[in-house]
Amino acid sequence: MAERSPEQRYGEYVVVRRHAYVAELVLDRPKAMNAVSTEMARSIAAACDALAADRDVRVVVLTSTHERAFCVGADLKERNSFTDADLVRQRPVARAAYTGVLELPMPTIAAVHGFALGGGFELALSCDLIVADRTAVVGLPEVSVGVIPGGGGTQMLPRRVGASRAAELIFSARRVEAAEARELGLVDELVEEGHDREEALALGGRIAAHSPVGLRAAKRALRLGHGLDLRTGLEVEDSAWRSVAFSGDRAEGVAAFNEKREPEWPGE
Repeated sequence: MAERSPEQRYGEYVVVRRHAYVAELVLDRPKAMNAVSTEMARSIAAACDALAADRDVRVVVLTSTHERAFCVGADLKERNSFTDADLVRQRPVARAAYTGVLELPMPTIAAVHGFALGGGFELALSCDLIVADRTAVVGLPEVSVGVIPGGGGTQMLPRRVGASRAAELIFSARRVEAAEARELGLVDELVEEGHDREEALALGGRIAAHSPVGLRAAKRALRLGHGLDLRTGLEVEDSAWRSVAFSGDRAEGVAAFNEKREPEWPGE
């Protein structure tokens, strides 16, 4: 792995920390409970662009610095000062932050504690897996302030929990506490209070031990194949398989298995 700085800041509110092959993407605006302002959205998008291009990164873990909140969503104080024209101009910036996380090519894990509401929960939903501690409270309350989930929530939530359950959660704007969130499938793993970051990084480390080529191809097949008819989905899978079948990682994986040793992935 190339030598990297252990920490890099993107603007004032986003930090990327390196843990070997795992990159930790940190929301760092604690005075505002990590509310996503225009500046913060730009920083999230910039960090994701850099991570997507970094072949040394095998897993990204999304964390936050506030003790009582993962992220409370859009910065409504900032939005309150916007004209209609300001809001139109800001929309692509906001979308780029959510799609930046969503389109990361490697597996992604959100570490959630406290409030993850609106756009904050949409950032978590943009990840492949969500690890939450017992303080977590999640929800998409946008209709209660006259808008809709605009960071992908209307599309990602039904993919997680089904159409009718997603409709109930979005229409009611209700907040869901950790135990129910786990029961409904809104989060994937429930851990003890204060351990969400630790457990998410540990999970990331276990995933990062596997082939980076295989991980990216598997994610691509999972994402592109979802919702397609079975025959078309199998074609997506076959295309992903062909992209790894003749790779250096495949050759190393088979050799390591036969030689009863740990693989040293070339990542190509």
